[in-house]
Amino acid sequence: MLPTLTATTWILLMVVAALCGIAKTALPGAATVAVALCTAVLPAKESTGAILLMLMTGDLLAVWSYRRDADFRMLRRLVPAVLTGVGAGALFLHLASNDSTRRLIGVILLLLVAITLIQRRSTSRRASDGASATQASPPAPTLEIQKATTTLATPTTSGRLSRLVYGSLAGFTTMVANAGGPVTSMYFLACRYPVKAFLGTTAWFFFLVNLVKLPFSISAGLVNTTTMSLTVICAPIVIVSALAGRRLAERMDQRVFEPVIVALTIISALPLLR
Repeated sequence: MLPTLTATTWILLMVVAALCGIAKTALPGAATVAVALCTAVLPAKESTGAILLMLMTGDLLAVWSYRRDADFRMLRRLVPAVLTGVGAGALFLHLASNDSTRRLIGVILLLLVAITLIQRRSTSRRASDGASATQASPPAPTLEIQKATTTLATPTTSGRLSRLVYGSLAGFTTMVANAGGPVTSMYFLACRYPVKAFLGTTAWFFFLVNLVKLPFSISAGLVNTTTMSLTVICAPIVIVSALAGRRLAERMDQRVFEPVIVALTIISALPLLR
């Protein structure tokens, strides 16, 4: 397969590799764009395998960077639900054709964008309501109002049902489309982790999930000599972009970049639905 790839395809694969690296250390949303681009230039199942190996390359740098910051207790609680989702995704890949896999990836990407936008709007609205309540209250009970606002703004994320829903959906979407990032980001944000704990838990989550996915992906034919060859060629770009992403994260204005990522995700997902 490799000798038949055009120069344009190779350029796009280099962009995919760079996005995979940056996604692991600076911009999680970049992985969604990488998935869509890779699916546009390779058959759906081959693209899923290649993306998985590229992301695992970035995982190694991410877990080293945040090796002391993960909430391993939370990760252990999510294991049963995630394994259920991964198993369901593996079964789907065994039964689905390239066309149906491509369309499902497109639908999943659009749904995850919608979920993410709804969650952000809801969070902003709660923060605005909390600020208004605090300003309108007399000085004495301010602390009580802040406590109440915090309680209302924090979804119940520790229950079994929440872990089952989020974990299963994350396992399924990451198995089928390597697109579980928005689901887990929403869940970990709702857990109100500090920045380092959020990044560390996310890094270790995907490192462990991708390790679990690897045997399923090999069994389904997603990881093969072609995808491994592609990864070997693209790995240096993944590593360099991941290292650059660590520096970029210190200077980047996330408020500007996130809307761009959302727009690019929508644009790149639409062609997959045809």
